[in-house]
Amino acid sequence: MPARKKSTPSFEQSLTELETIVQNLEQGELSLEESMSLFEQGLSLSKLSQEKLQQAEQKVKILLQDNGQQNLSAFELSEPPTAE
Repeated sequence: MPARKKSTPSFEQSLTELETIVQNLEQGELSLEESMSLFEQGLSLSKLSQEKLQQAEQKVKILLQDNGQQNLSAFELSEPPTAE
């Protein structure tokens, strides 16, 4: 019987899984082995999410070029307000 290939989670599913992993790690109730396993899963999900974002960005660039709108401006995060 051939092994089934594990399906790739959607971007949204990856983010939800990452949030769950972070919450579990922050609770600090896991063994070292469990924590390391979750951390490794989190790194894999993070890499997968970054790749999906890069693919989406490339598609947007191609669509804009195809429509004659090649002027993309860089997205810049603003500084969060400081609490005084």
